[in-house]
Amino acid sequence: MELLARAVLPQAAVRQLFFYSTDRPTDRPTGRRKPSGKTVATRTAVTMAGGRHSRNPSHSREYSRTSAHIRLDSRSRSGRGSDRDPSIDRHPPRIPPVVITDDDDEDIRTPPHARRHSNSRTRRLSQRESRERGNSANAANRNSSHHRRRSSTRRESVALPAAAALVGGEPYESIRASRVLEKDNRRRSTRVPPDAGVVPLSEESLAAFNKEEEYRRSRALKLCAVAFVILLIIILVPIGVLVIGKNNGSPANAGGNGSSASTAGGGGTGNGIGKPPTANPNTIPTAAKGTVLDPFTWYDTRDFNTTYTDATVGGLSVMGLNMSWDDGAAPNPNVPALNKPFSYGKMPMRGVNIGGWLLLEPFITPSLFNKYDKSNGVVDEYTLSKYLGAKQTAQVMEKHYATFVTEQTFQEIAAAGLDHVRIPYPYWIVTPETGDPYLPRVGWRYLLRGIEWARKYGLRVKLDLHSVQGGQNGWNHSGRQGVLNWLNGTDGAANGQKVLDMHDQLSQFFAQPRYKNIITLYGLVNEPRMTALVLNDVLNWTANAYEIVRGNGLNAKIVFGDGFLGLENWKGKLAGYEGLVLDVHQYVIFNIGQIAQTHTGKIQFACSGWGTQMTSSNNPTTGFGPTMVGEFGQADTDCVPYLNNVGTGSRWEGNLIFPDPGASVTTPSCHGGIGCSCDVPNSDPSKWSTLYKEFLLKFAEAQMESFEQAWGWMYWTWDTEDAYQWSYKKGIAAGTLPTIAYERNFSCTDTIPDYGILGMPETF
Repeated sequence: MELLARAVLPQAAVRQLFFYSTDRPTDRPTGRRKPSGKTVATRTAVTMAGGRHSRNPSHSREYSRTSAHIRLDSRSRSGRGSDRDPSIDRHPPRIPPVVITDDDDEDIRTPPHARRHSNSRTRRLSQRESRERGNSANAANRNSSHHRRRSSTRRESVALPAAAALVGGEPYESIRASRVLEKDNRRRSTRVPPDAGVVPLSEESLAAFNKEEEYRRSRALKLCAVAFVILLIIILVPIGVLVIGKNNGSPANAGGNGSSASTAGGGGTGNGIGKPPTANPNTIPTAAKGTVLDPFTWYDTRDFNTTYTDATVGGLSVMGLNMSWDDGAAPNPNVPALNKPFSYGKMPMRGVNIGGWLLLEPFITPSLFNKYDKSNGVVDEYTLSKYLGAKQTAQVMEKHYATFVTEQTFQEIAAAGLDHVRIPYPYWIVTPETGDPYLPRVGWRYLLRGIEWARKYGLRVKLDLHSVQGGQNGWNHSGRQGVLNWLNGTDGAANGQKVLDMHDQLSQFFAQPRYKNIITLYGLVNEPRMTALVLNDVLNWTANAYEIVRGNGLNAKIVFGDGFLGLENWKGKLAGYEGLVLDVHQYVIFNIGQIAQTHTGKIQFACSGWGTQMTSSNNPTTGFGPTMVGEFGQADTDCVPYLNNVGTGSRWEGNLIFPDPGASVTTPSCHGGIGCSCDVPNSDPSKWSTLYKEFLLKFAEAQMESFEQAWGWMYWTWDTEDAYQWSYKKGIAAGTLPTIAYERNFSCTDTIPDYGILGMPETF
């Protein structure tokens, strides 16, 4: 506190606060003859205001601090205690009085502070009175062993007594009184001649001085406290700015092909999930700080290796991967562990999609879209990212990556009797395009961690490239609605080549030994809209992609989409490519003829219609050959909001409006076309009737059985915010999906109930 006061307060305030005297001692050193014959010089330092410093320049200034007493320091000049004369301590030097002189022969009056508290004024002393007082003092001095020679200069003066003599052992008040007298009257102090007299101060005057001094001391303390607070602010504010800048100051790169895209995801681990990186921040190269390679910018660090590395495989970073892995897990007793072969075509796969995670779909996470006005034009991830801007997009998207799917997701999938997961991902987490508003590359490490979590629970993975450069179908689940520039339009061929180059990188990366047992299915492109593309262009591109992937040593099954051409139209196409699998997505709700069927009719179609198609397609003599169902669902209406695009209606209620009038549906599509309502399908499952839940369960189990006539199925999707008929997890909770996927109650050989006769309306 004393150092702080010295830094910010005037010197006078410091003296008042800590009772310092900067006056030099009033006595010259006195010598005593020791037995050895040496003269020891001593000095008495008296803490008194107004004391006059010695004329001897060899006497150094001495500061003494006092609280309730006067400190008398007698030291040998040599500084060695062995040279001290014991008699000095027994006979300390006399403390001379402090004198106020009147060089101009003016009246010496009581100080102004004393006058305010006393009506009497100090009378002027005559020369005679002064001489008499001096004679009395002189007589006392002659009796002292330390008698000092009188001053050669005789002046008329008024002397204040020594501090200890003024108020009976209370030196502080006397000292302050003499200081105030000196300040108010601007007089010089000098030594008192031996015959000088003294005039004691009255008790009223001392009380006034005490009150004034208390005020000054209180004021000095307040000033010191204010200065201390100001100093704290000066120190702490810059530190706070630096910390905030560290957490929030990394701008996200809006695109480009470099590795400098920042995560800017929620301020790093300070506001995120998981433990801070164990690495020293100084080990991160300057060029990598603030990029996707800097773990101190990551929102989530759980189960990531946060040791910095710039190593790549196929030009793709391995940052975040742990060096060891174990393929000994199996999801359930009915399927082999990962390090054992899975007999595709003989053993049905039963899996689920993890949709809406690395690539947004508005109907899965409507909370990310429904907060904006229609005029903002936010209808997909592209427009959402563009509206938010790079920094906020980074914060929103990485938090979504970290929280929408966790390790518990994979644990629950395995517990549900499932054995495969299909993970959709977009091109911008691999090779972002310059000018794209998406969050670039951050999703890559979340994809790799998701694969490791699947490994932990014995789940095999189908990687699915769900969005490509240029856009392959123009739907919102490809990232950008209304754009179809892959193998189409002026830049179609260039975009096709970009996707081939990306598969070159991806296949090199996933050809590593650590992925040979877990990445068993590798998708080329999701749902290419082949009804709007040139068939041969798509077939040639698929053949080229196959050669690239196989050429890089990736031995997983390579999967391509049927392009909505119909399974029967793929017979004989792309023949001779070993390990090539056809992927079909089966829904009744996007086809006017199928959505209008009765509840009973839909179960019958799932058993006979799709069952027959799958058996035929899976046989190379009657169809393409290896066939799987990469997506299907139990919903029998298209009622869920945002399923058909943000801001549009449904076929079910007949209010589906598209920019293309030919694609719009303005007539209700439920069976009979009258009274069709989305209220029940969109309500909470607790409001569904037992009969309606029974229908949904049988409809789902009928599809599962039919799709297992080929290579098997993957349900769309594992979880949603509130689209209950699209979430496998919520379906289990509602009793509309089997608790264990391989333990089902319904079979297509069973009698299918007539729900119309049982009284269930066809309007929902």
